[in-house]
Formats: sequence, C-alpha cells, structure tokens
Amino acid sequence: MPASPLPRRHSLGSAVRHCLRHYADFRGRASRSEYWLFYLGYLLAYLAAGLVDLLLFHQRPLLSALLTLAVLVPNLAVASRRLHDTGRSGWWQLIAFVPLAGLLLLLWWYCRPGEAGGNRFGPDPLVP
Repeated sequence: MPASPLPRRHSLGSAVRHCLRHYADFRGRASRSEYWLFYLGYLLAYLAAGLVDLLLFHQRPLLSALLTLAVLVPNLAVASRRLHDTGRSGWWQLIAFVPLAGLLLLLWWYCRPGEAGGNRFGPDPLVP
C-alpha cells in the first residue's frame, strides 16, 4: 500500500514526521513540498549536528555522520516517491553518479511539478 499523502496544509515538522514514518516506503508519490520540507529538515538537523561536532568533538563528524546514515533510507525513499510524482522510476536516482549533469537533471526533476491526476505510481498527492 502506498504512503498516505500529506494533508493539504503541512509544515516542516509534519513533512519530516511523515517521511520518517514512511522511512522505507518506495511506493506512491511525494509532492514537491513534502520532498523539499523533508530535505530542509534534514539540512537543519545536519547543521545542528555539525555545530555539536565542532564544539564537542573538535570537528570530527561523529553526530553528522550518524545522522546521515540514519536518514539515508528515508532520503532515498522520499526522493523515489518524488520522482514517481513526475512519472519517473525511482531508479533514476542512480543518474546522480554521472558527474554534474546527473545531479543537475535530478534537481530539475525534483523542482518540476508532478503529473496532474493519478499515474502508474498512484494517486495525485495533492488531491485529498
């Protein structure tokens, strides 16, 4: 069963909770806001962990490395669902291994609006 969509009005906290609750669910679709709010939450947590690393561990990236490992699967899952929203397979994430061009193409797809209505990956996440 695909991940349940986020409510129409969601916040940073609700997007992060939703993605962590569906941490290994690669089925379904994720809206742009769900993807980018989760990424923003991860970035803020990473910056906080980096600050703690700097203050307590003298720049050894212990907490930030643990955080990165802890959210690796949720990051891949929400990115896969985001690609599903644009009508692409989650396997397209592997294009990131193509230097520069792959990352730029992924960024383009992540920023594009999703397909209106249902597609082969599930119903539109923006329709209640």
